[in-house]
Amino acid sequence: MNPALVLATARRILTQLRHDHRTVAMLLLVPSLLMVLLRFVFNNELLFSHIAPALLGVFPFLIMFLITSITTLRERTTGTLERLMTMPIGRLDLLFGYALAFGLIAVAQVAIATGISLAWLGLEINGSMWTLLLIAVLDALLGMALGLFVSAFARTEFQAVQFMPVFVLPQILLCGLFMPRGQMGWLLNWLSNVMPLSYAVEALTRVTTSSTVDATLLRNLLVVACCALAALVLGAATLRRRTP
Repeated sequence: MNPALVLATARRILTQLRHDHRTVAMLLLVPSLLMVLLRFVFNNELLFSHIAPALLGVFPFLIMFLITSITTLRERTTGTLERLMTMPIGRLDLLFGYALAFGLIAVAQVAIATGISLAWLGLEINGSMWTLLLIAVLDALLGMALGLFVSAFARTEFQAVQFMPVFVLPQILLCGLFMPRGQMGWLLNWLSNVMPLSYAVEALTRVTTSSTVDATLLRNLLVVACCALAALVLGAATLRRRTP
């Protein structure tokens, strides 16, 4: 992997996004708007503080998955990827360039949503704000990596969206957001244990209730980070020049 090519790819993606104001607005503001909507739906600070940390991870995860899968597929169908891969650039250079560009956007996205939730919406946590921010950013990066990975299997943007019920919604249903994972049946609990979003939501819940950085929290962070890295590597291995 060549760092200069990774940086050049990231710079190209950011330059393209800079001219797409609607996409930038969606990336940066939609999670914050959803958190504001959630606060007024509950109309109770205690209840909001109970569920909001988990959703600080789920909303960026979902949005980054959609944006990256569609953006990458569009580059393939328009022939941009094919032209790039005729140059001396490796697949890992391309994928990590995408990851770097969207990762920077994810940091800004999560920082805005977390700042608004803590400063204005009354979110209270016992743990470190920086730990909460780190976990939420890892969630966004995980969604981005999975989006890059699944884009290799889609031929149209509509198909890319169709992958969301397969790769994203089961994780949201089984991550412990609606029902504690320990109260699920053995099969659902097993499925929950192999899904990375479960570890992210567990880490966010721990930050809400405790200021201690223990081995379980570190394990959860490591699992999410490793899954994001694995998705990027698999995305590079399955990357095709163009859609048939």
